[in-house]
Amino acid sequence: MRNFAALFILAATLVQPAAAASDQEVVATVQKLFDAMAARDAGAITSLMTPSAQIVSIRANQTLSSSTRAEFATRIGAAKEPLLERMWQPKVLIEGGMATLWAPYDFHRSGKLTHCGVDSVTLFQTADGWKISGVYFNVVEASKCAPSPVGPPPAK
Repeated sequence: MRNFAALFILAATLVQPAAAASDQEVVATVQKLFDAMAARDAGAITSLMTPSAQIVSIRANQTLSSSTRAEFATRIGAAKEPLLERMWQPKVLIEGGMATLWAPYDFHRSGKLTHCGVDSVTLFQTADGWKISGVYFNVVEASKCAPSPVGPPPAK
C-alpha cells in the first residue's frame, strides 16, 4: 500500500508540469499578441489568430465595438504612435484543446495611460500551437484606473 501511495504521488508530480506548461503556452501566446501590437506588426497579429477571430470591447456606457482579425490587424498596423498593453495575474483555464485567459490590463499610447480593464481571451490549440479566436475586454477610462501592480511602463 505504501508503494502505491508513493507511486501515486510520483505520478501526480509528473503530471503537474505538463499542465503548468500549457498555462505558460497560453499566457505566452497572448503576450506575443501584445508584443505584435507594440511592434505594430499586422502580419504577426494575423498569424496569432484563427481566421474567424473577433475582437469585442465594451465601454462603461455599455457601447459594444467589434472587429474582425483583419480589421484589428490593419488598425494596429497603421497606428503611428507607440502602443503598449500589459497584463498581470492571468488566470488560465484549459479543457482539451480550448483555453481561456482572464487578466487585468492597462493600455498606453505614446507612453500615456489611455485606459485599463480586464481582458478575456479565448484560444484553441491547433497543429501550429495555440491560436486566439476571440479577445473580449472592457474599457475603463484612465482617470478610474488603479495604479498597475507591474509599475509604470518603461521609459522610451
